Amino acid sequence: MTQPYEWPTFPSSSAQEARLAVAARLREVMLDAGLTGQELAARCGWNGAKTSRVINARTAPSDADIRTWCRACGADDQAEDLIAANRAVDSMYVEWRRLTRTGLRRLQESAAPLYERTRHFRSYSSRVVPGVLQTEAYATALLATVADFRRTPNDVADAVKARLARSRVVRTGHHRFAILIEESVLYYRLGTVETMAEQLEHLRAAMALPAVSLGVIPFTAQRTMWPVETFNIFDDAEAGVELLSAQVTVTTPSELALYAQAFDRLKGFAVYGSQARALISRAVDSLG
Repeated sequence: MTQPYEWPTFPSSSAQEARLAVAARLREVMLDAGLTGQELAARCGWNGAKTSRVINARTAPSDADIRTWCRACGADDQAEDLIAANRAVDSMYVEWRRLTRTGLRRLQESAAPLYERTRHFRSYSSRVVPGVLQTEAYATALLATVADFRRTPNDVADAVKARLARSRVVRTGHHRFAILIEESVLYYRLGTVETMAEQLEHLRAAMALPAVSLGVIPFTAQRTMWPVETFNIFDDAEAGVELLSAQVTVTTPSELALYAQAFDRLKGFAVYGSQARALISRAVDSLG
């Protein structure tokens, strides 16, 4: 009998690892303040056993606990980051195999409310055309490869419909899209030559949409930052980062600021307007 495919594990995929990370940060705050666990407990007005349970990740601290902890250590400026990290423990790293165990359609649909409420999208991709600008044929080719590689139930047609429905935000409502792609995205072939040609023409047409700013980072750009993983920033509330093994949701303010900084730097390498259209035309010509 053929053995089922075993997905590789990733340490940060467990909520316990994330809890340990929060606990370790709280311990560092305490040690930086020169306090022992008993001294911290006395300042916070709780039993020393509680401090021990938090430090060893046996008890999840509340928002109020974290604020009290940081105040006792003279580290009020770290409280909000720690609270955000603590809240995100169960969703900060979710393996794709968990997200797609029932297929791809539900994953597309589950993101629709986030897309609807977001007003300012910032999207960077070094791999594929961003979902909101994908054609039906391109999305079908891409999601078919995803379903095959991740061995999910085959609901690609329904998933594509859900993705296209979600993408209507590009043409409706009060949304703004700042999108950056590496020039390599224009050449990675998914589907047939006809599929790629249609997708590239669609990108050119999308540049005329009032809500869309599309930049292409040329191969020849003089860079002070390397191509990084695909990520999306939704307003200033959260970022979604796509790894091969998992989807990472970033809500910690300092990490959000890091992705915003990366986007601003990458934006400086991009070309727009006629220069971007010329790069897309060159990619179309390469299809033969």
